[in-house]
Amino acid sequence: MPIPDYQTLMLPLLKRAALGEMRVLEAEKQVGEEFGLTPEERPQLLPSGRQRVLHNRAHWAKFYLMKASLVKFPSRGTFVATDARRSLLDLNPSQIDVDLLRQYPSFEEFYRGAHTGAEQITTPATVPPAPSAVPPSTPEEQIEKAFITVQSALRTELLQRISQNTPAFLKN
Repeated sequence: MPIPDYQTLMLPLLKRAALGEMRVLEAEKQVGEEFGLTPEERPQLLPSGRQRVLHNRAHWAKFYLMKASLVKFPSRGTFVATDARRSLLDLNPSQIDVDLLRQYPSFEEFYRGAHTGAEQITTPATVPPAPSAVPPSTPEEQIEKAFITVQSALRTELLQRISQNTPAFLKN
């Protein structure tokens, strides 16, 4: 099974945080087990080779949950659910995604880039039925894909320009 995207990880991570303070690495391990990730998939790295894909996606999921005031980070390497998560989990959503989080003013403010200061917590009335138009990859994954695409296009263009010139061109 492929590693789940960060939105798919939101609900399992929130449920774990609702049980009490959770260490980040333990939550990642449990989520990996829940999704049946193989020993080969778990250490898979982002194209940059600097971070594990599962770790990156779990952190983005927790970050978005924090922006919606559903989790907080009481100490380094741990996270826990806030009281606001109860009302969301009481709705028994099948998933948590960006569209659902946008119903929270604090998240919407963050998502739109307003950052006016005071964050409010409200409870969404319903779980949105429509799937999200938000890409399933994390911002870092999107940046890396864009970088690889630009790099590939640049290589192709350079090779074309070099091949159109005479060998004397390389001496200059």
